[in-house]
Amino acid sequence: MGRVVNRLSSKLGRLALQSPLAVASGTFGTEYFDLFPQSVLGAYVSKTITLLPKAGNPPPRLYETEAGLLNSIGLQNTGLIGFIEEELPRLRSILKIPLIVSFSGASIDEFCRILSVLEQEQGISGYEVNVSCPNVENEGIAFGADPDIVFELTRKLAELTEKELVVKLSPNVTDIAKIARAAEAGGATTLSLINTLYGMAIDWNTGRSRISQKVCGYSGMGIKPVALALTHKTAQAVKIPLLAMGGIHTWQDALEFFYAGAAAVSIGTALYSDPLAAVNVYQGLEAFFAERGLTLNGIIGTVR
Repeated sequence: MGRVVNRLSSKLGRLALQSPLAVASGTFGTEYFDLFPQSVLGAYVSKTITLLPKAGNPPPRLYETEAGLLNSIGLQNTGLIGFIEEELPRLRSILKIPLIVSFSGASIDEFCRILSVLEQEQGISGYEVNVSCPNVENEGIAFGADPDIVFELTRKLAELTEKELVVKLSPNVTDIAKIARAAEAGGATTLSLINTLYGMAIDWNTGRSRISQKVCGYSGMGIKPVALALTHKTAQAVKIPLLAMGGIHTWQDALEFFYAGAAAVSIGTALYSDPLAAVNVYQGLEAFFAERGLTLNGIIGTVR
Protein backbone atom coordinates (compact mmCIF):
# COMPACT_ATOMS: atom_id res chain seq x y z
CA MET A 1 0.00 0.00 0.00
CA GLY A 2 1.53 3.34 -1.06
CA ARG A 3 2.25 6.21 1.27
CA VAL A 4 -0.55 8.77 1.56
CA VAL A 5 0.65 12.06 0.08
CA ASN A 6 -0.16 15.22 2.01
CA ARG A 7 -0.51 17.65 -0.87
CA LEU A 8 -1.11 20.54 1.54
CA SER A 9 2.01 20.26 3.68
CA SER A 10 4.15 23.36 3.81
CA LYS A 11 6.91 25.01 5.80
CA LEU A 12 7.49 28.35 7.48
CA GLY A 13 11.20 28.69 8.15
CA ARG A 14 11.97 26.13 10.86
CA LEU A 15 8.33 25.11 11.27
CA ALA A 16 6.85 22.20 9.29
CA LEU A 17 3.11 22.55 8.68
CA GLN A 18 0.67 19.72 8.00
CA SER A 19 -1.79 22.31 6.70
CA PRO A 20 -1.02 25.66 5.04
CA LEU A 21 -3.78 27.35 7.01
CA ALA A 22 -3.50 29.41 10.17
CA VAL A 23 -5.78 31.87 11.93
CA ALA A 24 -5.00 35.57 12.08
CA SER A 25 -4.06 36.83 15.51
CA GLY A 26 -7.05 37.82 17.61
CA THR A 27 -9.72 36.40 15.33
CA PHE A 28 -10.11 32.81 16.52
CA GLY A 29 -11.14 31.28 19.82
CA THR A 30 -10.11 27.72 20.65
CA GLU A 31 -13.77 26.91 21.35
CA TYR A 32 -14.10 26.58 17.57
CA PHE A 33 -12.16 23.35 17.88
CA ASP A 34 -15.39 21.86 19.19
CA LEU A 35 -16.66 22.27 15.62
CA PHE A 36 -13.75 20.84 13.60
CA PRO A 37 -10.44 18.97 14.03
CA GLN A 38 -7.30 20.97 14.74
CA SER A 39 -5.57 19.24 11.84
CA VAL A 40 -7.35 21.67 9.52
CA LEU A 41 -4.83 24.25 10.74
CA GLY A 42 -1.06 24.11 10.49
CA ALA A 43 -0.54 26.47 13.42
CA TYR A 44 -2.42 28.57 15.94
CA VAL A 45 -1.48 32.26 16.27
CA SER A 46 -2.43 33.78 19.62
CA LYS A 47 -3.91 37.21 20.17
CA THR A 48 -1.18 39.84 20.43
CA ILE A 49 0.09 40.39 23.96
CA THR A 50 2.02 43.33 25.39
CA LEU A 51 4.31 43.69 28.39
CA LEU A 52 1.60 45.22 30.57
CA PRO A 53 -2.18 44.66 30.41
CA LYS A 54 -4.14 46.89 28.04
CA ALA A 55 -7.82 47.75 28.40
CA GLY A 56 -8.10 48.54 24.70
CA ASN A 57 -9.92 51.42 23.07
CA PRO A 58 -13.39 52.63 24.13
CA PRO A 59 -16.44 51.46 22.14
CA PRO A 60 -17.61 51.45 19.48
CA ARG A 61 -14.65 49.41 18.27
CA LEU A 62 -16.17 47.38 15.43
CA TYR A 63 -18.16 48.37 12.36
CA GLU A 64 -19.08 46.19 9.41
CA THR A 65 -18.71 47.96 6.08
CA GLU A 66 -20.07 47.00 2.66
CA ALA A 67 -16.94 44.91 2.00
CA GLY A 68 -15.12 44.25 5.22
CA LEU A 69 -14.72 45.14 8.86
CA LEU A 70 -13.39 48.18 10.68
CA ASN A 71 -11.84 47.52 14.06
CA SER A 72 -10.13 49.47 16.78
CA ILE A 73 -9.61 46.96 19.59
CA GLY A 74 -6.40 48.64 20.72
CA LEU A 75 -4.47 45.49 21.63
CA GLN A 76 -6.72 44.66 24.57
CA ASN A 77 -4.98 41.88 26.50
CA THR A 78 -4.04 40.71 29.98
CA GLY A 79 -0.33 41.44 29.54
CA LEU A 80 2.68 39.12 29.49
CA ILE A 81 2.29 37.73 33.01
CA GLY A 82 -1.44 37.29 32.62
CA PHE A 83 -0.82 35.37 29.39
CA ILE A 84 1.77 33.11 31.01
CA GLU A 85 -0.29 32.40 34.10
CA GLU A 86 -3.74 32.09 32.55
CA GLU A 87 -3.78 31.72 28.77
CA LEU A 88 -0.61 29.76 28.01
CA PRO A 89 -1.43 26.78 30.31
CA ARG A 90 -4.87 26.60 28.73
CA LEU A 91 -3.45 26.70 25.21
CA ARG A 92 -0.84 24.08 26.10
CA SER A 93 -3.56 21.72 27.32
CA ILE A 94 -5.75 22.22 24.23
CA LEU A 95 -3.46 22.62 21.25
CA LYS A 96 -2.14 19.68 19.25
CA ILE A 97 -0.71 21.99 16.59
CA PRO A 98 2.20 24.49 16.84
CA LEU A 99 1.54 27.62 18.88
CA ILE A 100 2.86 30.93 17.57
CA VAL A 101 2.67 33.69 20.17
CA SER A 102 2.03 37.19 18.82
CA PHE A 103 3.47 40.06 20.81
CA SER A 104 4.13 43.77 20.51
CA GLY A 105 6.14 46.36 22.39
CA ALA A 106 6.59 50.09 22.76
CA SER A 107 10.38 49.96 22.28
CA ILE A 108 13.07 47.56 21.10
CA ASP A 109 13.98 46.88 24.72
CA GLU A 110 10.38 46.04 25.54
CA PHE A 111 10.11 43.61 22.60
CA CYS A 112 13.30 41.90 23.79
CA ARG A 113 12.10 41.69 27.39
CA ILE A 114 8.88 39.99 26.32
CA LEU A 115 10.67 37.47 24.11
CA SER A 116 13.22 36.70 26.83
CA VAL A 117 10.44 35.84 29.27
CA LEU A 118 8.50 33.78 26.72
CA GLU A 119 11.65 31.81 25.92
CA GLN A 120 11.53 30.37 29.45
CA GLU A 121 8.12 28.84 28.78
CA GLN A 122 7.25 25.44 27.31
CA GLY A 123 4.84 24.79 24.47
CA ILE A 124 5.71 27.71 22.18
CA SER A 125 6.86 26.90 18.64
CA GLY A 126 7.38 30.42 17.37
CA TYR A 127 6.65 34.12 17.63
CA GLU A 128 4.85 36.66 15.52
CA VAL A 129 6.42 40.06 16.11
CA ASN A 130 3.72 42.64 15.59
CA VAL A 131 5.48 45.78 14.40
CA SER A 132 2.49 46.97 12.44
CA CYS A 133 -0.01 48.02 15.08
CA PRO A 134 -0.90 51.73 15.24
CA ASN A 135 -0.44 51.51 19.03
CA VAL A 136 3.28 50.90 18.62
CA GLU A 137 4.92 54.21 17.96
CA ASN A 138 8.41 55.59 17.82
CA GLU A 139 8.39 59.33 17.89
CA GLY A 140 5.24 59.34 15.82
CA ILE A 141 6.44 56.81 13.26
CA ALA A 142 5.08 53.29 13.43
CA PHE A 143 7.80 50.72 14.11
CA GLY A 144 7.03 48.79 10.99
CA ALA A 145 7.44 51.83 8.74
CA ASP A 146 11.14 52.32 9.43
CA PRO A 147 13.46 49.72 7.83
CA ASP A 148 16.38 50.61 10.09
CA ILE A 149 14.31 50.02 13.22
CA VAL A 150 12.82 46.82 11.80
CA PHE A 151 16.33 45.53 11.05
CA GLU A 152 17.68 46.39 14.49
CA LEU A 153 14.64 44.99 16.30
CA THR A 154 14.69 41.74 14.31
CA ARG A 155 18.45 41.36 14.77
CA LYS A 156 18.17 41.62 18.53
CA LEU A 157 15.20 39.28 18.72
CA ALA A 158 16.88 36.70 16.48
CA GLU A 159 19.77 36.57 18.94
CA LEU A 160 17.35 35.52 21.68
CA THR A 161 15.61 32.56 20.08
CA GLU A 162 16.07 29.50 17.88
CA LYS A 163 12.32 29.23 17.35
CA GLU A 164 10.33 30.43 14.38
CA LEU A 165 10.57 34.22 14.18
CA VAL A 166 7.78 35.78 12.15
CA VAL A 167 7.74 39.52 11.56
CA LYS A 168 4.31 40.92 10.73
CA LEU A 169 4.39 43.70 8.15
CA SER A 170 2.10 46.66 7.73
CA PRO A 171 0.56 47.58 4.37
CA ASN A 172 0.57 51.23 5.43
CA VAL A 173 4.07 51.97 4.14
CA THR A 174 5.53 53.46 0.99
CA ASP A 175 7.61 50.41 0.04
CA ILE A 176 6.84 47.12 1.77
CA ALA A 177 9.71 45.38 -0.05
CA LYS A 178 12.22 47.60 1.73
CA ILE A 179 10.75 46.73 5.12
CA ALA A 180 10.64 43.03 4.20
CA ARG A 181 14.32 42.99 3.20
CA ALA A 182 15.23 44.72 6.47
CA ALA A 183 13.42 42.05 8.50
CA GLU A 184 15.03 39.25 6.50
CA ALA A 185 18.49 40.78 6.92
CA GLY A 186 17.85 41.06 10.65
CA GLY A 187 17.15 37.34 10.96
CA ALA A 188 13.41 36.87 10.50
CA THR A 189 12.64 33.32 9.38
CA THR A 190 9.15 34.14 8.05
CA LEU A 191 7.21 37.29 7.21
CA SER A 192 3.48 37.64 7.74
CA LEU A 193 1.41 40.17 5.86
CA ILE A 194 -0.71 42.14 5.65
CA ASN A 195 -1.98 43.70 8.83
CA THR A 196 -5.03 45.94 8.50
CA LEU A 197 -5.19 48.93 6.20
CA TYR A 198 -6.21 52.29 7.60
CA GLY A 199 -9.97 52.79 7.37
CA MET A 200 -12.81 54.98 8.54
CA ALA A 201 -16.61 55.12 8.42
CA ILE A 202 -18.92 58.04 9.14
CA ASP A 203 -22.66 58.11 9.76
CA TRP A 204 -23.83 60.49 7.02
CA ASN A 205 -26.98 61.29 9.00
CA THR A 206 -25.23 62.52 12.15
CA GLY A 207 -21.70 63.21 10.96
CA ARG A 208 -20.35 61.02 13.73
CA SER A 209 -17.56 58.52 13.27
CA ARG A 210 -18.70 54.90 13.44
CA ILE A 211 -15.58 54.07 15.49
CA SER A 212 -14.56 55.92 18.64
CA GLN A 213 -10.94 56.31 17.48
CA LYS A 214 -12.16 57.51 14.05
CA VAL A 215 -9.26 56.16 11.92
CA CYS A 216 -8.83 52.45 12.58
CA GLY A 217 -7.96 49.11 10.96
CA TYR A 218 -9.77 47.78 7.89
CA SER A 219 -9.84 44.06 7.08
CA GLY A 220 -11.96 41.61 5.11
CA MET A 221 -12.73 40.90 1.48
CA GLY A 222 -12.32 44.53 0.42
CA ILE A 223 -8.57 44.44 1.06
CA LYS A 224 -7.82 41.21 -0.85
CA PRO A 225 -6.51 42.86 -4.04
CA VAL A 226 -4.14 45.00 -1.97
CA ALA A 227 -2.99 42.03 0.09
CA LEU A 228 -2.39 39.94 -3.02
CA ALA A 229 -0.33 42.68 -4.65
CA LEU A 230 1.80 43.22 -1.54
CA THR A 231 2.28 39.46 -1.11
CA HIS A 232 3.54 39.19 -4.68
CA LYS A 233 5.78 42.23 -4.29
CA THR A 234 7.24 40.92 -1.03
CA ALA A 235 7.77 37.44 -2.48
CA GLN A 236 9.90 39.02 -5.21
CA ALA A 237 11.99 40.85 -2.61
CA VAL A 238 12.93 38.13 -0.10
CA LYS A 239 13.83 34.44 0.06
CA ILE A 240 12.16 33.58 3.37
CA PRO A 241 8.59 32.19 3.34
CA LEU A 242 5.46 34.30 3.63
CA LEU A 243 2.39 33.79 5.78
CA ALA A 244 -0.15 35.89 3.91
CA MET A 245 -3.57 37.18 4.89
CA GLY A 246 -6.11 39.74 3.81
CA GLY A 247 -9.68 39.01 2.77
CA ILE A 248 -9.45 35.23 2.45
CA HIS A 249 -12.95 33.73 2.62
CA THR A 250 -12.82 30.80 0.20
CA TRP A 251 -10.35 28.15 -0.97
CA GLN A 252 -10.08 29.99 -4.26
CA ASP A 253 -8.97 33.10 -2.37
CA ALA A 254 -6.28 31.06 -0.60
CA LEU A 255 -5.13 29.58 -3.88
CA GLU A 256 -4.58 33.06 -5.31
CA PHE A 257 -2.26 33.89 -2.41
CA PHE A 258 -0.22 30.73 -2.98
CA TYR A 259 0.22 31.65 -6.65
CA ALA A 260 1.29 35.12 -5.49
CA GLY A 261 4.06 33.64 -3.34
CA ALA A 262 2.63 32.68 0.08
CA ALA A 263 3.77 29.42 1.68
CA ALA A 264 0.79 29.54 4.04
CA VAL A 265 -2.20 31.78 4.66
CA SER A 266 -4.16 33.03 7.65
CA ILE A 267 -7.90 33.42 7.80
CA GLY A 268 -9.24 36.23 9.96
CA THR A 269 -12.30 38.37 9.31
CA ALA A 270 -14.14 35.53 7.53
CA LEU A 271 -14.32 33.67 10.83
CA TYR A 272 -16.63 36.30 12.31
CA SER A 273 -19.38 35.44 9.83
CA ASP A 274 -18.46 31.79 9.28
CA PRO A 275 -16.67 29.92 12.09
CA LEU A 276 -16.21 27.02 9.66
CA ALA A 277 -14.44 29.10 7.00
CA ALA A 278 -11.11 27.38 7.65
CA VAL A 279 -12.70 23.95 7.21
CA ASN A 280 -14.28 24.92 3.92
CA VAL A 281 -11.01 26.40 2.67
CA TYR A 282 -9.07 23.28 3.68
CA GLN A 283 -11.51 20.87 2.05
CA GLY A 284 -11.66 22.94 -1.12
CA LEU A 285 -7.88 23.05 -1.42
CA GLU A 286 -7.58 19.34 -0.69
CA ALA A 287 -10.04 18.51 -3.49
CA PHE A 288 -8.39 20.93 -5.93
CA PHE A 289 -4.88 19.56 -5.49
CA ALA A 290 -6.03 15.94 -5.59
CA GLU A 291 -8.05 16.51 -8.75
CA ARG A 292 -5.17 18.31 -10.48
CA GLY A 293 -2.51 15.93 -9.15
CA LEU A 294 -0.57 18.92 -7.80
CA THR A 295 1.05 19.81 -4.49
CA LEU A 296 0.96 23.14 -2.74
CA ASN A 297 4.73 23.50 -2.92
CA GLY A 298 4.56 23.10 -6.68
CA ILE A 299 2.53 26.24 -7.23
CA ILE A 300 3.91 28.72 -4.68
CA GLY A 301 4.94 31.90 -6.46
CA THR A 302 4.09 30.63 -9.95
CA VAL A 303 1.69 33.39 -10.94
CA ARG A 304 1.99 34.08 -14.68
